[in-house]
Amino acid sequence: MTISIITVVYNNVVSIEHCIQSVLSQSYPDIEYIVIDGGSTDGTCEIIEKYRKNITHYVSEHDGGMYFGLNKGILMSSGDVVGILHSDDLFQGADVIADVAAVFNKTGCDAVYGDLWYVAKDDPDKVIRNWKSTPFDVRNFYHGWMPPHPTLFMKRTVYHDFGLFDTSYKIAADYDLMLRTVGSVKLHCEYLPQVITRMRVGGASNKSLHNIWLKSRDDWHALRRNKKGGLYTLIMKNVSKLGQFLVRKQKK
Repeated sequence: MTISIITVVYNNVVSIEHCIQSVLSQSYPDIEYIVIDGGSTDGTCEIIEKYRKNITHYVSEHDGGMYFGLNKGILMSSGDVVGILHSDDLFQGADVIADVAAVFNKTGCDAVYGDLWYVAKDDPDKVIRNWKSTPFDVRNFYHGWMPPHPTLFMKRTVYHDFGLFDTSYKIAADYDLMLRTVGSVKLHCEYLPQVITRMRVGGASNKSLHNIWLKSRDDWHALRRNKKGGLYTLIMKNVSKLGQFLVRKQKK
């Protein structure tokens, strides 16, 4: 089983090298690594070039933003399974992809997700939020639940059957995609109860009050469009995040 990993980057020299190293250090042998750069001008491309021989596909060109880049990477991929590692993020350890692949092989499922740590931007060992998920139950979507999107791996055929990221959304295209895919009763989804990804805080959805408002507006449209709930769902989606800040001391 080949697993395609897609990284999209825009002007980010702080952590892109750590991200790339995180992928290249995986013990799983059959990885197709795709890096899409949106025309960075800050030295990011020079860092990527250092690892060019270990990257399966690399494109650097101006496009419409992150979701355009992700769609480009998905269409370019040829793996059985597609996962996304954003340029600020790291896999929890060297065996993450091997563990994910084992679940796909054992269960024959369509999607696998796990747990997520939000970590300090300047210290990926400092855990800020602990997003511990739960076994899959599609009914939980109506109560504001969703799997941690940076930990989600799906068969490539799912994107062909359900569509790519909807670029009309400014921030919440990932939520819309999950409502369409894993929120569908047609898919077999499995929960891997371990931390998959460390995600640095400061993402697009919460870096300003304006973006928080945009995110909530897009979430509302996605919910109504996919008929997965309403105002109660949106409220619970945000309330459920509060418990993630009750972080006990985590192992590195």
